[in-house]
Amino acid sequence: MGNFKAIPSPIPEILIIEPKVFGDDRGFFMEFYNKNGFAEIGLTDAFVQDNHSRSKKGVVRGLHYQTNPAPMGKLVKCARGRIFDAGVDVRRGSPTFGQWYGEVLTGENHKMLYFPPGFAHGFLCLEDDTDVIYACTGAYSPADERALLWNDPALGIKWPLEEVKKAIVSEKDAQNPKFKDAETNFIYVR
Repeated sequence: MGNFKAIPSPIPEILIIEPKVFGDDRGFFMEFYNKNGFAEIGLTDAFVQDNHSRSKKGVVRGLHYQTNPAPMGKLVKCARGRIFDAGVDVRRGSPTFGQWYGEVLTGENHKMLYFPPGFAHGFLCLEDDTDVIYACTGAYSPADERALLWNDPALGIKWPLEEVKKAIVSEKDAQNPKFKDAETNFIYVR
């Protein structure tokens, strides 16, 4: 077995990736990404941009995606702290269109989630000083940027809001459209 294990989520295109972690009394070492290691688990998308955010407890970022011709997949890891990370299928015609999957990622569990193009992505920070890093398969394109309202009841995402005093959402994300009004040009292809 290589340094990565890919586990399909209930939405098969969203992958839970468990890296091999080498630890001792000094700390740990792990690969966040390795082209050959990812090819071994069937993930051949090329990453072209890396992002890093730091947020305080209660911050919600998302749900963001980019439409064609500049789609963006994301490999997400919580480097420090704890987040609830979620993705929503926005591919028309998909058997999981409008469905979501979420997972708690922490600096200790080292799990990562991969959301391919055609999925809106967002997270809720569950601790102060939480660092999230994500590698993207496309460059940021303001003209193709789209988003969904993070707490749209139609999506039914079970955000663990009981763990935070209050959700802190940017003015921009608070204005995101509901799923029924979202713009998407992704078409599901088997």
